[in-house]
Amino acid sequence: MTIPISTTRLPAMRPLTSRHVAVIGAGAGGLVAARELRREGHTVVVFEKQNQVGGTWVYSPNTESDPIGLDPNRNIVHTSLYASLRTNLPREAMGFRDFPFVETGRVHRDPRRFPGHEEVLGYLNDFVTEFGIGELVRFDTDVRHVGLVEGGKWEVASKKGGGDQVDEVYDAVVVCNGHYTEPRIADIPGIDVWPGKQLHSHNYRVPESLKDQVVVLIGSSASGVDISKDIAGVAREVHIAARSNMDGFYGIPGYKNVWLHSMIVSAHEDGNIVFQGGNAVCADIILHCTGYKYHFPFLDTNGNVTVDDNRVGPLYKHIFPPSLAPWLSFVGLPWKVIPFPLLEFQSNWIAGILSGRILLPSREEMMKDVNAFYSSLEASGVPKRYTHNMADYQFAYNDWLANELGCSPSEEWRKQMYSATSKNRAARPETYRDEWEDTHLVSEAHEDFFGYTKNLHQPGIEPGSVPWQGTILPLDHWCF
Repeated sequence: MTIPISTTRLPAMRPLTSRHVAVIGAGAGGLVAARELRREGHTVVVFEKQNQVGGTWVYSPNTESDPIGLDPNRNIVHTSLYASLRTNLPREAMGFRDFPFVETGRVHRDPRRFPGHEEVLGYLNDFVTEFGIGELVRFDTDVRHVGLVEGGKWEVASKKGGGDQVDEVYDAVVVCNGHYTEPRIADIPGIDVWPGKQLHSHNYRVPESLKDQVVVLIGSSASGVDISKDIAGVAREVHIAARSNMDGFYGIPGYKNVWLHSMIVSAHEDGNIVFQGGNAVCADIILHCTGYKYHFPFLDTNGNVTVDDNRVGPLYKHIFPPSLAPWLSFVGLPWKVIPFPLLEFQSNWIAGILSGRILLPSREEMMKDVNAFYSSLEASGVPKRYTHNMADYQFAYNDWLANELGCSPSEEWRKQMYSATSKNRAARPETYRDEWEDTHLVSEAHEDFFGYTKNLHQPGIEPGSVPWQGTILPLDHWCF
């Protein structure tokens, strides 16, 4: 579906104002937000709970004490990565626009076009090194509370390790804490009396944990598809319950022990799981590959921002709550997108608005736009929980932001590469990561990369100096 997107004009050049900004999280969103904010002349502090950058891309074999993530007192493990994960997007399309995700040629790095998760973390660490972002990050620091104080400013209460709580005041807060930590669980009638075990994909790491088990896996999106294949070699049986399948059940080609079913109707005390259509399976474990909930336990907005059926709102363009703009913003809420370029566009826009380089519409105009967006979703039959699903319009969204910024829009090769990969994934679900037919687009991408990065130290691209590191650039250097 196409969501109407309003436009505003860039203001005339004006003196820029430097703000003191807190960024919550040092994953991909927090890192690029920190870079764009500092480029704009703001002072930035990034709060990171872990001891390194990368957010969800920091793999850990550890899992939570509650395998389905319902216990609010469980130990929290931030990452949702499983050991075998490879990207489902090609590296050329994935990367930030002016810091391409290219093969480095370094030892222990992954040269594949669809690399494993370690390579993505390596890329983010390269990004941090290139732009000197590490000096902005407070590691091992837990943000306990973010709330409004007098004068429209924000107080951030944080605690590092076993130290005392520190309360600090900021002009603005940018929330970049990710949305792959708080599991969503399927509602199954009878689950309370069913004797088997349950697990959410957030706590799945390696297939050996499901050896010889009869597994019912709920979900057929990216993680569900990957994990079903990952466990097929060790599980006794794998039964996939998918909302998209309404035609009974059938075996998956290439696998003798994997079947696709319609959705679950009920669970029973004898161990049976009953699907639509009446067929049943006596299962040992239910594996929920059912996605995540947005969760901001530290954030107090006095009710101005709520999470209702996974809609974070009201938000103007998925970023600014109109009543608190521009002093509170969110980066990275959209899903079913190419995330890194979108994060870059959002961060650049936020930075420009905070400095006064770009003007937001009035609060009333923003709310009118938000309400029109929500009405369009409802009229199209889109469930509220899909508010931030941008599968159908991510490039229109990015290009709207580019227009606001005075940037060139998304590259045509990137759009075509995303489409080609989607088609190839459907045609070659087992091999699309290693077989493709869009090599001409890879060549186009690398031609652009050379123009973007001829002054970077980045491996794989002609080295040079980094003239903007730690400085403020003229507008024509902010966008490509």
